[in-house]
Amino acid sequence: MADTAARNYVRTRAHSAPAPSGRRHPLVATAMVLPLAALLVVAFGGWEAVVTHASSVGVMLGR
Repeated sequence: MADTAARNYVRTRAHSAPAPSGRRHPLVATAMVLPLAALLVVAFGGWEAVVTHASSVGVMLGR
């Protein structure tokens, strides 16, 4: 009896949901990221702070 109960909980790949295939289209990825990016720009001080941090990271990387 215990052996049959254990087999009922085993899930194989054929019974589970299919794996996601491939990559997202770049426009879909951009549409997903833009709302979060806009929120972060507003929350952390606007474009000036973003430009300042990006330029300092560029200097650290040697550009």
